[in-house]
Amino acid sequence: MIISRTKEEIELIRESALIVSKTLGMLATEVKPGVTSLYLDKLAEEFIRDHGAHPGFLGMYDFPNSLCMSPNEQVVHGIPNDTPLEEGDIISIDCGAYKNGYYGDHAYTFAVGTIDPEVEKLLQVTKESLYVGIREFKLGSRVGDVGYAIQNYTESHGYGVVRELVGHGVGEKMHEDPEMPNYGRRGRGKKFIEGMVVAIEPMINLGTHRIRQLKDGWTIKTADNKPSAHFEHNVALVDGKPELLSTFHYIYQALGIESTEEDEFRREKLELDL
Repeated sequence: MIISRTKEEIELIRESALIVSKTLGMLATEVKPGVTSLYLDKLAEEFIRDHGAHPGFLGMYDFPNSLCMSPNEQVVHGIPNDTPLEEGDIISIDCGAYKNGYYGDHAYTFAVGTIDPEVEKLLQVTKESLYVGIREFKLGSRVGDVGYAIQNYTESHGYGVVRELVGHGVGEKMHEDPEMPNYGRRGRGKKFIEGMVVAIEPMINLGTHRIRQLKDGWTIKTADNKPSAHFEHNVALVDGKPELLSTFHYIYQALGIESTEEDEFRREKLELDL
């Protein structure tokens, strides 16, 4: 069942989402060659707790850490470890925070130093597809409209769209209705309603869309061992239009990147403060 949130509930979800945004912003300058994903995980847990929240992933379904850290050919759900990052790697950092009864949950794929231009394009197109999908999240549209838009955009570049893993509603639970696939047909699926909140998260592979799970029971990787990119935002349907509750601006602020990509999905300028 899709839940329509009150304005007060949306603001509580936004608060949790922005803690995640600030966590990713804090990590942005720490992602570099020689650093381990386990070190980044410890930084994130401390930061989330210092901001009055609980790490949303820690212990959920028995997951052992605060971040899902998925480098290179890993798609999602990678477990942090002691293997140092290397120049040219990419790594998806998926983070959750729980505060005042509500979750925030989003992700960004970081470049480690200088990366291959082919992989850099994959990251660019995947992030662009996130906003292509968000534009379709509006009153009167359906789940299939978002999935079709993301699929059409990324497949036009020759990439593979992961089928088995999807976005989702988010609120009092990390995963709520509706499921939000990154593929689909226009006019199909559940209809969007005012006040609903979702996590839209394209998971796009450089090669085949096929994936497999590792023996650890968590890590998902591409079947052909080619890189995968993952970007995720939390979005509310407010006055019939998509409104971002999360932001990548903290990441861009830390890395010195100028961007206006989120402006059309905000009612007012976001005030940045760590």
